[in-house]
Amino acid sequence: MAYDGLGAFIRRLDRAGELRRIKAPVSPHLEITEIADRTMKLPGGGPALLFENVAGSKFPLAINLFGSRRRMSWALGADDLEDIAAEIAALTKLPSDMLPTLLGKLQMLPQLAALGKIAPRLISPVTPPCQEVVKIGERASLDELPILTCWPEDGGPYITLPLVFTKDEGTGKRNVGMYRIQKYGPREAGMHWQRHKVGSRHYANFEAKGRDIPVAVALGGDPALTYAATAPLPDEIDEMVFAGFLRKEPVELVRCKTIDMEVPADAEFVIEGVVPARERRREGPFGDHTGYYSLADDYPVFHVTAITHRRNAVYPATIVGPPPMEDKYLGLATERLFLPLVRLFVPEVIDYHLPAEGVFHNLALVRIKKRYPGHAFKVMHALWGLGQMMFTKCIVVVDEDVDVQNPGEVVWRALANIDPERDITFAKGPMDVLDHASPLSAFGSKMGVDATRKWPDEGFTREWPDVLKMAPEVKAEVDRLWKELGIG
Repeated sequence: MAYDGLGAFIRRLDRAGELRRIKAPVSPHLEITEIADRTMKLPGGGPALLFENVAGSKFPLAINLFGSRRRMSWALGADDLEDIAAEIAALTKLPSDMLPTLLGKLQMLPQLAALGKIAPRLISPVTPPCQEVVKIGERASLDELPILTCWPEDGGPYITLPLVFTKDEGTGKRNVGMYRIQKYGPREAGMHWQRHKVGSRHYANFEAKGRDIPVAVALGGDPALTYAATAPLPDEIDEMVFAGFLRKEPVELVRCKTIDMEVPADAEFVIEGVVPARERRREGPFGDHTGYYSLADDYPVFHVTAITHRRNAVYPATIVGPPPMEDKYLGLATERLFLPLVRLFVPEVIDYHLPAEGVFHNLALVRIKKRYPGHAFKVMHALWGLGQMMFTKCIVVVDEDVDVQNPGEVVWRALANIDPERDITFAKGPMDVLDHASPLSAFGSKMGVDATRKWPDEGFTREWPDVLKMAPEVKAEVDRLWKELGIG
């Protein structure tokens, strides 16, 4: 199902008992973070929160909207994430007459973006929801928004759930990414464009010609839009097309008031502006999803030219920090939805899991059907060559009878199966900019662990023992008796 805005999603959560309204006055400076952090660490992720009385702002603030598997599934219009994964898997099936070569598979990807019925649509309403209130120039002020200062050593308040719209200088191709934005003043902010991100590439192309890049920052709208901005999509796929696929309807776009950009008509807020060429300012520190502060550095500066919003807008936010946090479920959505695309390129992968404790890029647990000696090492290197999987610091590969969704089982099986000297390999490559342990920024080493059963033709000549399993007939009899025994 599609939502006609963030308010529709909030109302659904309210009806389902998934939302808590907080009427007590709270401060966006640290207090909301402490409340939200405690909530997110409750069993199951805690409820969504709507702060109706935020100090210094007339706008209510919503947080933890995506903070459970149930709510994350509902945000994408499904009963469960696996339903969407099944749809994506169906789209990636190769025709029987196409050779299963890498080239053939690459040629399939644009077909995902060519689904005409879900392509974004430019509309021209008299007053779109996101422009019910328009403030241009000096009238536009970030001071009106309940922007959070999340952690004590943060460099300032941060917009934490932005959809940042840019276009390529040459092709005009749109990108929508999620990059944190540090508020410097009423109309200036730091744009945290990491070097590996498409927004940074777009900016570099403008900057090379000495031109300022127009940028629009949308907040809210159908939750599918917010997730699409975080998704590790191939460059060929427009985030707004992917959002249309998720919501089964085209995303309706409207033109901005002061820049050449189109934004979702149903957004809560739109911040318009430009990022000048060759202007940098210190940004950070920032309490990040790694659970540590990312260090201060120089980043481009966003100059606000206009702010538009709904008349009764709700400000969407999130916090990141020591796991588990709300972003655990955004990461879970990516894990489940992108498994079919991973399997398109590495078909021996049965399943994979990115534990919250690995903060997305520090650990991947991978389950394969092993077919030949050294197969696990082949899988590791194939995964390191796939898009944002290149940032994965540690990959642990296990056999098909191991449940990677149960990290405890993986730890047991891996520690039992590995000989460290034989089964651990190291590689060098790009690292996430937020990795504070690598010797150089954005470049360092990765570790692969082959925790599969070892074969004689891998040099293992001893007998490999079987895993303890109860006899099937005994299990069946105890299944019948279990309730009668009254043990559990």
